[in-house]
Amino acid sequence: MSEKIYAWLLRLYPSHFREAYGNEALQLFRDRARDEKGFFASLRLWLDLLADLVISAPREYGYVQPALVGASARHRLDGVPAFYVLEGKSPCLGALLFGSVLSLVALGTFLILLGRAGSYGGIGVMASGQLQSASGYSQRQAPQAGPQDAISATNRADREVFKLDREERQRVIDAAVAILKKYYVERHDAQRMADALLAHKNSGDDDAVTDGAAFAALLTRQMRDVRPDRHLTLDYSQAPLPRHPTGPTPEGLARYREAMNQQNCTFARVEILPHNVGYLKLNSFPDVSLCQATAAAAMASLNRADAIILDLRDNRGGEPSMVALMAAYLFDHPEYLYNPRENTTEQSWTHSPVPGNTLADKPVYLLTSARTYSGAEQFSYDLKMLKRATLVGETTGGGAHSGVWHRIDDHFGMGIPETRAINPFSKTDWAEVGVEPDVKVQAADALVTAERLAQGKLQKK
Repeated sequence: MSEKIYAWLLRLYPSHFREAYGNEALQLFRDRARDEKGFFASLRLWLDLLADLVISAPREYGYVQPALVGASARHRLDGVPAFYVLEGKSPCLGALLFGSVLSLVALGTFLILLGRAGSYGGIGVMASGQLQSASGYSQRQAPQAGPQDAISATNRADREVFKLDREERQRVIDAAVAILKKYYVERHDAQRMADALLAHKNSGDDDAVTDGAAFAALLTRQMRDVRPDRHLTLDYSQAPLPRHPTGPTPEGLARYREAMNQQNCTFARVEILPHNVGYLKLNSFPDVSLCQATAAAAMASLNRADAIILDLRDNRGGEPSMVALMAAYLFDHPEYLYNPRENTTEQSWTHSPVPGNTLADKPVYLLTSARTYSGAEQFSYDLKMLKRATLVGETTGGGAHSGVWHRIDDHFGMGIPETRAINPFSKTDWAEVGVEPDVKVQAADALVTAERLAQGKLQKK
C-alpha cells in the first residue's frame, strides 16, 4: 500500500524525470521502507519524501528537453492536447502554487492513511508492475509445481484486481516448500519452515487471502516466524514476470557508469585531519572494473597518514570484490575475508600486500551507523574479527545473507539464501543483529570520537 502511494506521487513529476529516474526512486523508497520500521520512522520517511516533492517537482518542470525545443512551434493538435516547456520560459506562478497545494493535500492524505497502510517486508513491486527482487539476488528458474503454470498473463491483465483462488494458493505454497527443501542454506531450518507453511495451509490460515501481494507477505511472515531471515522473501508482481533470467541491460550499465563518474565512485571525501589522521568517507563499494583507479588514488592520498578513519556511516554495501580490494591495503599478507553471500573460494582472500602501500601497520578506525549495511557490514565484521580496526558508532543494519531469486509462475517468485561460506571467527555472523561497535556512540558523534581515539593512540607512540 505504501509503495503504491509513492508510485502515485511520482506521477506528479514530468515524464522525462519518471523515465530517467523512476525505477531508481522506487528502489530507494523500498530500501528505506525496509529499514525504517515503526510509526515515527515511517512518518520521518514520508515527511522527507514529500518535502523533496514540494521542492524538486516544480524545478523538474522547468527542465528543458532539447528534443522538444522548437518542436512545439511545429506541433499541430490532432485531437489530443499536449504541453511543452519552451526554452527560456519558467513555470508560471499558478503552476508552482498548484504543485505546492497538491503536495500538501498528498501529505494530509498520507497522514490519514498512515495508520491503515500496512508495510510488508520482502515485497518489491515497481509502479510499472515489474517485481524487484531483494538486493543481491541473482535469478534462477524455479522448479515448477505442475503443468498448469498459473492463469495466463493475458487473462490476468484483463482484470483490474487479480483474485487468488484455492488452486493457485496451493500451487505457490507447494513451490515454496520445494524451493526451501532443495536450496535453503540451512537444511534443518528449511524443513521447519516448509512444515510451518503446510501447517498454516492445513489449518486454513491462508484461505481468506485473495490478494497476491498480501498472500506473498503472509507466506514471507510465516517463514520468518521460524527463522528471521530478511533475505528470505516470497514476492508478488502484478505484471507477468519474465520466464528466463535477465542480466543488467546496456542502458542500466550506462546509467550506473554515468552515476559513478558523477559521484567519484562514491568516494565522497578524502582528506588529512589534524595530527596527521587520514579520513576517507566511502558511501558504497562500487564495481572494481569501473572504480579501481579511484580507489587506488584515494588510498594513495592517505599513504603518509599516521592513522586512518574510514567512514562507512552512509555505506549501503556493494561489490565483494571492492570490499576485498579496500581491505587489501590494510594488511601486509593475504587475509581471509568471510562473506556469507558467496561460497568460499580463492577470491575470498585479499591480494595483500599492495605495492607501494604503507597503510598495513597504521591504526584504523571504522565509523558505523544503523544505515551501514550489507557489504559495508562484511568489511566492518571482518576487520573487527581480525582485530585490524576499532569500530566506532552504532550497531549496523544486520543484512548478511543474499542468494538466488526463483521464478515460481507468472506472478510469484522467491528470494532465498543458498550459499555457505566458512566463518573461522564465530558461529554466527551479523544477520539480523548487526555488527556491534567497539566504542558505542551516536553516529553523529562517531567522527569526533574516532579522532580523539586516534590522537590519543598517536600521542602514546
